Amino acid sequence: MAIATMIMLTSCNNTPEKPSFDEVITSRRSVRSYDATKSISEAEVRTLLTAAQESPSWGNVEPTKYYVVMNEEKRSTLLELLGGNKRSVAGAPVLIISTFEKGKSGFHQGKQLSGIGESWGAFDNGLSNAFLILKARAMGFDTLIMGVGEDDAIRSEFGIPENEAMMAVIALGYRASEPSRPNRRPLDEIVQFY
Repeated sequence: MAIATMIMLTSCNNTPEKPSFDEVITSRRSVRSYDATKSISEAEVRTLLTAAQESPSWGNVEPTKYYVVMNEEKRSTLLELLGGNKRSVAGAPVLIISTFEKGKSGFHQGKQLSGIGESWGAFDNGLSNAFLILKARAMGFDTLIMGVGEDDAIRSEFGIPENEAMMAVIALGYRASEPSRPNRRPLDEIVQFY
């Protein structure tokens, strides 16, 4: 009797089922049309960025920093500085500027340890952003990673220090329509097994 009651209670649970990792990967798209009627809370963004912090980085230095733009006036200002992407992300309630601190990844005690230098910071930033967009999709959100835009104006408007390289602005919101899946190259064109 107790087992039957437990089964009934768990089957009546209204908690939405979380998507599998494969579902997260296959449903993630670069979304260029957002539902402006839906919002995202600061608590949800904090959950998202906490997950991004779990990404690996050179020596665990965590060079990536995020500037989260949710205030409508600041968001409008940033939209104007994005150039051609502003129409695509106008309905996204959150814009996130992604940077990395220079001289951390690929360096030890100020000395460059790798031939690619600051590129390690960009690599680490990309890993962090990948975690961010996958966690966003797992939470039911959508994203678009964009080239920055008017770098100097954005740096000035949001107080981004010169020792940080601005890598991207990431739109965060809910898709307004279902985007199509672009074709992918055949695996054997990009993979070599030995």
